[in-house]
Amino acid sequence: MTEITEHLREIVERVTRASTSSGRSVDSVTIVAVTKGQPASAIAAAHRAGLEHCGESYVQEALEKIDALAGSGVIWHFVGKLQGNKTRQVAERFDWVHTVDRIRIAERLNEQRPPFAAPLNVLIQVNQGSELQKGGAAESDVAALARAIQSLPRLALRGLMTIPPQGANPKRWFAELAELRRKLAAEGIPLDTLSMGMSADFEDAIAAGATMVRIGTAIFGARA
Repeated sequence: MTEITEHLREIVERVTRASTSSGRSVDSVTIVAVTKGQPASAIAAAHRAGLEHCGESYVQEALEKIDALAGSGVIWHFVGKLQGNKTRQVAERFDWVHTVDRIRIAERLNEQRPPFAAPLNVLIQVNQGSELQKGGAAESDVAALARAIQSLPRLALRGLMTIPPQGANPKRWFAELAELRRKLAAEGIPLDTLSMGMSADFEDAIAAGATMVRIGTAIFGARA
């Protein structure tokens, strides 16, 4: 587990350099460690080294880890494609959802969020490359979806998320997502979060304005 601690320290240093190079404070960027395929013991080691935020893509796998690490203070993010039959478990057990892309999913999360819990932080996933195999709302639909989510009391709309088209230069897509956030703000929809950038490109994402970067292999190594 020493290797995980060393990798996390390196990532923190790189995030710090990228933030300061962009004229931003270090605490303006949150590292979300993507922990799918990793055992609870690896997450616990990273948490002891200072990691607070973990992202999971598969609900059943995530629930086992959430139970194993109950009381640890880990903040859990759902970052995978969300199916309608899994929304209750996500609404009940997670703190953030990065992949809301249609109003019906948002409505289900709102209905199923426990009344004693804080509103669920949600991001709209934007399918920038119009890729059929990938989830996400079309850019032209984002404003209407955002306004609809704002009306749901058990959700807190925080921002946008993207996974750039495979093989494309991500800088373009990061810049376009940041511009979309600016356009939404001008239309009266202020958002404070841009979730973009992964292990191979998070420094470019930070330069473009990312406030959350989703990093897995650079911290934990290849998944089993």
